Amino acid sequence: MEKNDTPGKFEIVKPVETGLWGKIKSVDMRYQVWKWGVIFTDNSFLYVFFYFIFSVIGNFSFFVFAIHLLDVAISVKALSTILKSITHNGRQLLLTIMLMAVVVYLYTVIAFNFFRKFYTKEEDEEKEENCKDMFTCFKFHLYSGIRAGGGIGDELESPNGDPLELYRIVFDITFFFFIIVILLAIIQGLIIDAFGDLREQLDSVKETLESKCFICGIGQDYFDKEPHGFETHTTAEHNFANYLFFLTHLLNKPDTEHTGQESYVWEMYQSRRWDFFPIGDCFRRQYEPGGGGATAES
Repeated sequence: MEKNDTPGKFEIVKPVETGLWGKIKSVDMRYQVWKWGVIFTDNSFLYVFFYFIFSVIGNFSFFVFAIHLLDVAISVKALSTILKSITHNGRQLLLTIMLMAVVVYLYTVIAFNFFRKFYTKEEDEEKEENCKDMFTCFKFHLYSGIRAGGGIGDELESPNGDPLELYRIVFDITFFFFIIVILLAIIQGLIIDAFGDLREQLDSVKETLESKCFICGIGQDYFDKEPHGFETHTTAEHNFANYLFFLTHLLNKPDTEHTGQESYVWEMYQSRRWDFFPIGDCFRRQYEPGGGGATAES
C-alpha cells in the first residue's frame, strides 16, 4: 500500500504476478495471433516450407526433385513477376474462365440436340462417338474445341451438302467468335495487363525509394543542396533499419521496463498508429530559420 499525494488517501498497488501464470498473462495475445498469421501467410515462408517437404519426399521418389527446378522462377525477379501476373487478377481470371465454361456448355447442349451426327468419326472401321452423351460432348468441346485454332469446326466432319449445313456454319462461326476470339483473348489480356501493372508498380516503388526518404517522405532535392545529403540522411539520420530494430527492441522488452519515450511509442504501436514517425520533418528542417529551433526530432 502506497500513500497518495492527496492527504488522507491511500492507493492500493496490485502485486505483480510471477511464475508460469504471470508469464502467460503478460503475453500480448493480439500480437502473437498477428505474428503467426503473418508467418503462415508469408509467401517466402510457404515457399521454403513446401521446398523442404518436397525435399523430404524426394528421398523416397526421385521424380519429386524435379519440382525444385521451379526455383529458377523464384530466384530470377523477372520470372517471379511473370508468375505473379497470373494471380494478380486471379478473381477476374477465374470468373472469365467460369463464363467461358458456361458458354461452352450452352454450345454443347445445342450440339447434342441438333448436330450429334457430325461428332461421329470412322477410322480403320472403328467408330468414334465424341458426343454420345452430355458429359462426353462437353469434355470434347472443352478439350478439342478450345485448343483448335479455328474452334470446334476444325474437329468436326464437313457439313457440305447436308440439310443442316447453314445451321452448322452459324454454329461453327459463332463458337469461334465468342470462345476463341473474345473469351480467350480476354484471358490473355488479363494476364498481359497484370504483368504491365506489376512492372509499373515495381518501377514506381523503386523510383520513390530512390527519390524520397522512407521515414519522413521528404524528397531528394531538399537534401542534395549539400554533397551526399540524401545518402547521408537515409543512412545515418533516418535509417529504416534503426526504426525496425527499435520496434523489435520494444517487442522483446517487458512493458514494466519501458522508458517514457518507449511507452509512448509502444502504446501507438499497439493501436497501429504511426504518428511517432517524423512525417515531413527532420533535424535539418528543424534547425532552419523558422523551423522550430532545437526541437528534438520525433
